[in-house]
Amino acid sequence: MATHVALLHSVTLAPGKRLVMAEWRDMMAAIGLERPHTLIATGNALFDSSGASVAQLEQRLETAFARRFGRHIDTIVTTAAQWHGLAAANPFPEEEDGTRIAVRVMRTPLDPSALAALAPYATQGEQLKLVDGHLWLHFAQDPARSRLTAQLTIRRLGAGTVRNWNTVRRLDEMIAG
Repeated sequence: MATHVALLHSVTLAPGKRLVMAEWRDMMAAIGLERPHTLIATGNALFDSSGASVAQLEQRLETAFARRFGRHIDTIVTTAAQWHGLAAANPFPEEEDGTRIAVRVMRTPLDPSALAALAPYATQGEQLKLVDGHLWLHFAQDPARSRLTAQLTIRRLGAGTVRNWNTVRRLDEMIAG
């Protein structure tokens, strides 16, 4: 039995309707994932599973989600070891404010050319780094005011989702136990 992390790209089911984490946990249990538990109401979960690859788990989760909630939502899955490696790879360890660091966790590693395409949108002292195919961002100012965040789309970058450093650390701590 291995622990995995699941990240939803969005928790919006319809205008004005957000996913309830208890319903997502119930869905995970119904498809045979063990000990599903969530962190905050933004689509972060841990679960245990054996015998399935990450790609198979992503497919199972996305199919079950569409059936149960009526909408396809990209779901990014990593193993616990992959998540620990992601957390350890933070290229901005000097930043103490976890809301000013984010990572776009990718299903398929980003090509380095993505950095050049995003560079014109990195204003206000923002920094971008690609580590193991995941896009790390450092915001010198309020991330909500960044022009860069609007460019981090599935259409531009492929399947992935953004989490801030506080969430990355908390998931890593939950894995550790």
